[in-house]
Amino acid sequence: MKQAEKDRPTLMSQTAYIGTLGLIFVLPLIAGAYFGRWLDSLATGYSIRWTMSMLFVGLVVGAVNVYLFIRERE
Repeated sequence: MKQAEKDRPTLMSQTAYIGTLGLIFVLPLIAGAYFGRWLDSLATGYSIRWTMSMLFVGLVVGAVNVYLFIRERE
């Protein structure tokens, strides 16, 4: 019983875990948006093709990161 109580995660460790999950999901998403916007700025005229494409790539990369992080933790 005492060992189980020691192994129980604290509020601070759970908060850090959720914060890390958020960062590893959001950072690729933001990086994809900025990279796509930069690629769109190189093209003539108004276009959001690369921005939307890179947002989707960032979403997929972020989701895979979260999946791998959770799988590693278990």
